[in-house]
Amino acid sequence: MINTQQPLLSIKDLHVSYGGIKAVKGIDMDVFEGELVSLIGANGAGKSTTLKALMGIQPYQKGEITFAGEPLKKVPTWDLTKKGIIMVPEGRGVFARMTIMENLQMGAFLKNNKADFDRGIDYAFSTFPRLKERANQLAGTLSGGEQQMLAMARALMGQPKLLILDEPSMGLSPVLTEVIFEVINKVSNDGMTVILVEQNANLALQAADRGYVMDSGNMILKGNAAALLKDPKVQEAYLGA
Repeated sequence: MINTQQPLLSIKDLHVSYGGIKAVKGIDMDVFEGELVSLIGANGAGKSTTLKALMGIQPYQKGEITFAGEPLKKVPTWDLTKKGIIMVPEGRGVFARMTIMENLQMGAFLKNNKADFDRGIDYAFSTFPRLKERANQLAGTLSGGEQQMLAMARALMGQPKLLILDEPSMGLSPVLTEVIFEVINKVSNDGMTVILVEQNANLALQAADRGYVMDSGNMILKGNAAALLKDPKVQEAYLGA
């Protein structure tokens, strides 16, 4: 079935270069409200560069990125959060010398409504019970998996309209990776719009509604995630078949 609604996020003919190196070469990508879209590809394919351009971290030379119909090219990174675009970066980036609760408070610093804050805390702790048990523990003393949980919970405190996850399972054990993906599935099933960039292509496509495949800065495949899982090219290149 063709989706006739307008995309929440639209990327058109995006070109991004680092000096003379062309990292992203004219890609298109749409994300519709309420869906989980996975972006997969080998290291150096251009996935993280695409996210940096989207978040205003890396300038792009050509193309257009719109969110809810509004162009984002001249919008500073800090204002994207106000618009509801929140990213959990690769490497977590928690505030190590703050407690879990203080990290969550930082995630909600734009929320002046106590009811919204309390609702966010309840959702974060119900989603990550382990964090609730350790609310006063310093973030820097948590394990890598627990820090990933905290980074995701902090992002959820901002009540994002679009949640972007960059390599959430990187460096985690299989057990903790499973926990993280249970949470990803939960927030998606709760109706949140998610972009997932993930090294584990199998788990990423299993979780997603739709998928995009990048290679050497180009978008080489796109479509229904279940269909991509069965695609021989995807299986050979990314699923170890």
